[in-house]
Amino acid sequence: MSDSTTATGSPNDAGGLQPVVPQGVKAIDLINVSSGSFGVQGSGDTSGFGGLVDMRVMPGPSSRPYGGGFDELAEELELCLAARGVPAEGSVEKVVVDRGEITFFVTREHLVAFALTLRDEPGLRFEFCSGVSGVHFPDDTGRELHAVYHFLSITHNRRIRVEVTAPDADPHIPSIVGVYPTCDWHERETWDFFGIVFDGHPALTRIEMPDDWIGHPQRKDYPLGGIEVEFKGATIPAPDRRRAYN
Repeated sequence: MSDSTTATGSPNDAGGLQPVVPQGVKAIDLINVSSGSFGVQGSGDTSGFGGLVDMRVMPGPSSRPYGGGFDELAEELELCLAARGVPAEGSVEKVVVDRGEITFFVTREHLVAFALTLRDEPGLRFEFCSGVSGVHFPDDTGRELHAVYHFLSITHNRRIRVEVTAPDADPHIPSIVGVYPTCDWHERETWDFFGIVFDGHPALTRIEMPDDWIGHPQRKDYPLGGIEVEFKGATIPAPDRRRAYN
């Protein structure tokens, strides 16, 4: 790691190793460190993969100038938020510019006001939200659930990403269906698969899984294996029960 690069998080389990930082990135967020492969513990390593160290990192906050036209966008957004009485420092946790894209991490308490600002302010005019998807980071303590939104301004030919986090213990994020109706089914799918509860959604029900399904199958802590499937009168066992090794 270069002297100009910083890492946040808890890298204590890395055994003194430092993560590889992409060129041009000044800070990273170290979430977790895992070692080995195939999930084998407590036995001899004949695969040669036992020495692998996987550091799970995410880009840290970017500092200005962002470049790529993002500075003008960020300044316009700050002015518009201030004009609406929304504090930029309190509503935006961090701004990340990575791989030619800009992401605003917005606090869930200010998400609806932030979305209204994106849609209604003439200097922004993000008319379209292509939807929301979920991500589960079990080791991102206090921020395990992430909701990711993609916005497009047809007027100004701009795209931005907005990310909102919530803890497992309180998986609630306000719905923005009232601002962007296109998010209706996307919020349902994100709740169905990840368990994020979108408060204020008009009909937050299952959309892919059966109504009586237990759990949210895209979460990292969801048990693997599957369920038995009935096919033309026969029952096919779940994948984890089709074979047994003695």
